[in-house]
Amino acid sequence: MAKLEFGLLIHPTPRGGTVPAMLATNERLLAEAVAHDLPVWFIDHFQFDSQPLLECFAMLAHTVGRYPTLRSGTLVAGQSYRNPALTAKIASTLQFLTGGRFILGIGAGWKEDEYHAYGYPYPSAKVRIEQLEDAVRIIKGLWGSGPVSFAGEHYRVMDAYNEPRADPAPTLMIGGGGERRTLRVVAEHADWWNADYYTVSDYGRKLERLRGYCRELGRDEDAVVPTYYAGISVSHDPSRVIRRPPLSYRPDEMFVLHGNPDEVSAQIAQFAALGVRQIQLNFLDFPRTDGIDLFFSEVFPRFQ
Repeated sequence: MAKLEFGLLIHPTPRGGTVPAMLATNERLLAEAVAHDLPVWFIDHFQFDSQPLLECFAMLAHTVGRYPTLRSGTLVAGQSYRNPALTAKIASTLQFLTGGRFILGIGAGWKEDEYHAYGYPYPSAKVRIEQLEDAVRIIKGLWGSGPVSFAGEHYRVMDAYNEPRADPAPTLMIGGGGERRTLRVVAEHADWWNADYYTVSDYGRKLERLRGYCRELGRDEDAVVPTYYAGISVSHDPSRVIRRPPLSYRPDEMFVLHGNPDEVSAQIAQFAALGVRQIQLNFLDFPRTDGIDLFFSEVFPRFQ
């Protein structure tokens, strides 16, 4: 079984609580990340209705400035929200300033209401995945030696420099589970793969499809590191267990790690057995700390 690491979501929204409670619980998560050398992750969204919501890269930069030893990443950045050359520049700057501790997670984007609210076009899934592939080609090009020129179907750059270059380049993680298009892009370009809220069987099927694409493209089938973004609800009290994530954008497929410590540990072990190398945890009782306390006292030690 591959070694399993956990990552922690640092929340940009109080999820029905107060902003002071959000900030206080985030500090608790950051303390656990420092204590156990765990990476921290930041989601890239602009609005969840009228809830307060902090912007991803601004929040990440502020956090790692205060905790400079932490590894950090985006889970995942929407490719549509920033020009891909700008995304490459932001990522390499963070990698340079943090001494190689940044992971760029990026995906095709999915939250249609957010696109419309902020004035972005929302093309078909096929077009968004084509845009994603153009974007990662530009990003990886700008992480290499310059100048870079690229003319894709959707994005282009001309004689673009990106100095100072970070060496090594950031880790590139691509998020998404589409089996016909997205996973092929992952297989060709990504260092890491991320998928969220899938059941063990669905995740396993997608992982096998990804490995098949790697073989077709001439990459080692284990060249892409599998990661999993999970909602988690752990409690000794069954009435407190949350079984559905707050956002059900795939209502027929959504799964969260849930139950008492034994049950949650067994579910985690199933993903680890598939080869998942990192599970990024979104504690669903946030901003309460009950789930965090129980996870680190009774679940986390079992995987050390």
